[in-house]
Amino acid sequence: MKVSLSHIPHIASRIAVDLNRSGLVTMTHGLEATARAAEKILVESVKQEMALEEKVKSIVSANEEQIDYYLADERQLFFMIKKKLAPEFGVILSYEDRYSDIAHKILDELYEEDLINYDVSENRIKNIIYDAITTFIADTSELENAVYEKIKTYKRRVIPGTDEYEILYEKLYKDEVARRGMA
Repeated sequence: MKVSLSHIPHIASRIAVDLNRSGLVTMTHGLEATARAAEKILVESVKQEMALEEKVKSIVSANEEQIDYYLADERQLFFMIKKKLAPEFGVILSYEDRYSDIAHKILDELYEEDLINYDVSENRIKNIIYDAITTFIADTSELENAVYEKIKTYKRRVIPGTDEYEILYEKLYKDEVARRGMA
C-alpha cells in the first residue's frame, strides 16, 4: 500500500512509540523529537514519489493521441514510464525495499541528530522502524477494507466520491478505529 501524506504523522508517532517501548533505545529528546525526525524522512519520500508521478502524468498526457491511436493500455504505460524514471527521482518501486530504505534513513537521521542512543546492532533498531511502518500500513488497509465492506451492506447505494460517501466513510472509519481500541 502506498503511504499518503495524511498517514505520515501517525506512522511517525508509531515509530517513536515502538522505539520507546522496545527497551533497546534511549531517547535523548523525547518522543516528539523522534517522531518529527521520522516524519521529515517520510514526507521527503512521499514527495519524491509524487514528483515522479506528476512527471509520468505529464508524459502520458503529452502523448495521449498516440496512446489512443495505438490502443495502448494507459495504466500499463504509466507504470512502465514510472519504472523507467524511478531511479532518476530516487524512488524505489518495491514497497518492501522502499520501506527498508526509509527505515534505514530514519535510523541514520535519529542517530546523526543524537535523538536516540542504543547498544544493540543497527539492524535490530532498523527492524523496529520497518515493522512500525509496515504494521501501520497493514492495520490501515485492514480498517479501510472493513469500512468498505460495511458501506456495501447498506440497503441504499452510496456512491463513492460523493459528499455523502465521504461523510459516511469518515464516520465508519472512526467507529472502526474506536472499536479496535486504536484511538
